[in-house]
Amino acid sequence: MPTHETLSERRLLEFMGGLDIIDCHEHLPPEAVRTSQPQDVFTLFSHYCRHDLFAAGMDRDTYCGLNVWGVSRPTYESLFDPALPLEQRWAVFQPWWEAIRHGSYARAAILTAKLVYCVDRIDDTTYHELSERIAAENTPGIYARMLGERCRILVALTQCGRMDVGSPLVPIMPAGMLADVGHRDAVERLAAGVGAATPADLEGYLAVVRQQVAAWTTAGMVGLKFMSRHYASPDPKAAAAAFRQAMDGHALPPEAQHVLQSHLTHALLDLCAEFDLVAAVHAGIWGDFRDIDCTHMLTLAPAHPQTDFDLYHLGMPSVREAIVVAKNLPNVWLNLCWTHIISQVQSRSGIDELLDQVPVTKVLAFGGDYGRPVEKVVGHLAMAREDYARVFGERIDRGLLGLSDAKDILKLWFRDNPLRLYRRLQVLQGK
Repeated sequence: MPTHETLSERRLLEFMGGLDIIDCHEHLPPEAVRTSQPQDVFTLFSHYCRHDLFAAGMDRDTYCGLNVWGVSRPTYESLFDPALPLEQRWAVFQPWWEAIRHGSYARAAILTAKLVYCVDRIDDTTYHELSERIAAENTPGIYARMLGERCRILVALTQCGRMDVGSPLVPIMPAGMLADVGHRDAVERLAAGVGAATPADLEGYLAVVRQQVAAWTTAGMVGLKFMSRHYASPDPKAAAAAFRQAMDGHALPPEAQHVLQSHLTHALLDLCAEFDLVAAVHAGIWGDFRDIDCTHMLTLAPAHPQTDFDLYHLGMPSVREAIVVAKNLPNVWLNLCWTHIISQVQSRSGIDELLDQVPVTKVLAFGGDYGRPVEKVVGHLAMAREDYARVFGERIDRGLLGLSDAKDILKLWFRDNPLRLYRRLQVLQGK
């Protein structure tokens, strides 16, 4: 924190430093995936920093501002090619670093360099030393050191599309793996994975889907990941026809795809209630964020009143709308994962406003939302603590909140609320 922090902020920062945490959203793969790959200074610029680099103009010919997978971005990709000399890669990167280093994504990298690797800045004079320290740290146990020892994270809920993640990671699986049925091959693979015959019709496929959800749940899954989109109402007849068309090897037109995806999504949301799973929902910032706006929850959540929804990212940029959604709907919770590295100013404003409107029992404080750079969870958490200390501290200083109440709320948000929402984590309740 800056030296001008108030006494209330200092007290809150000290308190939060001693809190055990449930990290409510990561994309971390099994640790062996991380440690098996070479790491250097550019590890700190993987994941979200890339979007600021693209916004600044890197690989402009192939990046159009939307999240299009499978498109080559040669300049960015070259930064992670260990066959190229580090000096050559830094020379390419350095002008772009000057364009993005004042942003929140970059600040998480700068804080991580300082807090984890004891390097006070990232520039021409430090990138070699920083690379050496990152490489030296990239050994088995890095997850325990970064998440457990440095952050006091008991559990990190991760979404990497696989179940074999290992402690302290706990998986949330993508609902799209079950709801996005585009061709027969995918159906055959899913059925074979649960030891079932290839289903002949939609009813049979729904039985296979249920088997898969049951198997994942038994293996430790605590939720399914959805997107906050417009879904059509369930239509068994039209969905069955679309499924038959896909199984016959025909490409589904967009309307049929939407009908089938919508029908399966509604079925999966009902299964979440049946298996006591949380429906984790991405909303807001990403590509064309108009299509995944948090206000779609106003129709989706009431259609599944027995399902609990974890609404991600405070709906950014539609923060006020997300707050009102959670204020009005009893089965929607607000998750501030990712938000603090998107914008600390917007995060603090949102925290202040949601305190006015949302029951304190429906807020989850933190999720690092990283994949490759596990150490950046440390920098992100430092930024999150700053935001909570600033907002809560100002309320204390204005006489709107007592210090004791502030501590109680922060404990709820960082640990107790996630455990209440993700009830399958109840094994941790005694800690």
